[in-house]
Amino acid sequence: MNTPETTAETDTVICSAKGCRAPAVWVLAWNNPKIHTPERRKTWLACEEHREHLSKFLGMRGFLKDVVTLEEWSATDH
Repeated sequence: MNTPETTAETDTVICSAKGCRAPAVWVLAWNNPKIHTPERRKTWLACEEHREHLSKFLGMRGFLKDVVTLEEWSATDH
């Protein structure tokens, strides 16, 4: 996973949405097929409020590959 942004006072990862400081609970795995190999996965983190918006943004471009909980993503070997 890309290095997630954490809040200064805790080790909680935060949402990737611009200006959002909410804890992330979702991982949006994506790649840009024009510049990444098919197996490469970049990640954005999302809170409950921004999961759908960020998923639609990536999906409209054909970049979105998977959406899983942060807990599930952390439990797998990437």
